[in-house]
Amino acid sequence: MATRALTDFLDNNNIYYHCYNHAPAVTAAEVAQSSHIPGRHMAKTVIVDVDGTLTMAVLPADQYMDPEKLRQALNANHVRLATEMEFKDRFPLCEPGGEPPFGNLYGMPVYVDDTLVSKDWIAFNAGNHTEVIKMGMGDFLRLSEASTCSFAMLH
Repeated sequence: MATRALTDFLDNNNIYYHCYNHAPAVTAAEVAQSSHIPGRHMAKTVIVDVDGTLTMAVLPADQYMDPEKLRQALNANHVRLATEMEFKDRFPLCEPGGEPPFGNLYGMPVYVDDTLVSKDWIAFNAGNHTEVIKMGMGDFLRLSEASTCSFAMLH
């Protein structure tokens, strides 16, 4: 159901994209491997609490989020990973961990790491653990209303 809502959103905005099915996978790295997408193009969506506001941090699957770098980039007082209990009700049609990186559809700001923005295309979970959407980075940034900054670090 989440995939249909997301593809309707993309279709209504005349976005060119591909939707791929893959074997069930949970982590972004597993999804990248299962769907044969390089980890540097596979977006990982991390829900964080930034000074009391639930926020999406989007970064390549082959990197980790550095909460301190994100705190500094946003000039925030506190940044921490949100617990699933804090955000599970925000994504009613999505499987836990399958949230697509469109925080604007869920009332959340979105921040995308600069290393991901440098790619010409992006892939991400389509709301579940068996479907991935691939689309152009420019379209993603415009449609997600994301801001960019640097907060990822290599494994």
